Amino acid sequence: MSKNYLAYTFLTLAALFWSGNFIVGKFATLFEVPPLTLNFLRWFMVWFILIPFTIKEILVKRKYIKQNILVISFMGILTISMFNSVVYFALNFTQVINAVLMLAAIPPMIIIFSSIMKIEKTNLFQISGLILSIFGVGTIISNASFQKIISLSFNIGDIWMLVCVLSWSLYSTLLKKSKLELSQFSLIQIMVTVGLIFLFPQFLYEQSIGLDVKINKAFIFILTYVVIFPAIAAYYCWQKAIELIGPNRSSMFIQLMPLFSALMAIIIFKEKFQLFHFIGASFIISGIYLSNKKTND
Repeated sequence: MSKNYLAYTFLTLAALFWSGNFIVGKFATLFEVPPLTLNFLRWFMVWFILIPFTIKEILVKRKYIKQNILVISFMGILTISMFNSVVYFALNFTQVINAVLMLAAIPPMIIIFSSIMKIEKTNLFQISGLILSIFGVGTIISNASFQKIISLSFNIGDIWMLVCVLSWSLYSTLLKKSKLELSQFSLIQIMVTVGLIFLFPQFLYEQSIGLDVKINKAFIFILTYVVIFPAIAAYYCWQKAIELIGPNRSSMFIQLMPLFSALMAIIIFKEKFQLFHFIGASFIISGIYLSNKKTND
């Protein structure tokens, strides 16, 4: 499998797993699972799952890690501590459709950050593909109704999702710029270690105001999913893909998340697959193809 197609496979899987994270995150609010506690327990479990596989490399490269600890720590704070906590928090106030809509702003933000940091130049194909993908996203979330787009009410949850957009865009750009000589899982391990330092006070805060976790089947299912798929598997796929083809081209695959979210709603909530789903999906896939058309391998 070529470098490009391997990256595309990783990116598609990452988008699929993260789409599920939004669905499960909404379920967490329905079952009254405290958002900050969920994020702390999620990464606490990830840390223990990964440590047997990463401790050897971390010890061998500890001098290299120490030299790059500032940038790794900053990425850990942006993603582990900030992005994930804010997503679960925001879903308490907004719909999944609004939250996923905000993610359409990540690709242009990454392109802007990449240009500022002089990592990648943007070409006409990327810009054209970006416009097509955003149009496809808008088609899906609006049921192909312009009136629905302009009447969307943005609340505090939507505002917090903008924080997510900025944090994820900056993390993805730094990931490419840094070119860290670490395996994907070891990098995740170090970021999680730093992230947990900042997540622990969040966990204590929710405990202090009486937001306790109710251990039941729903909670176990939610925690299991967010640990295995959007945490370990999706982060590995995303970081590996950026290593292979860079942040600009990789970021376009985020536009698959509204598509996958719609498909999950069809499966889980028995909604019908309608014409606007097909039209939107066509624009998104065309946009991703176009944005990757002109490459220098």
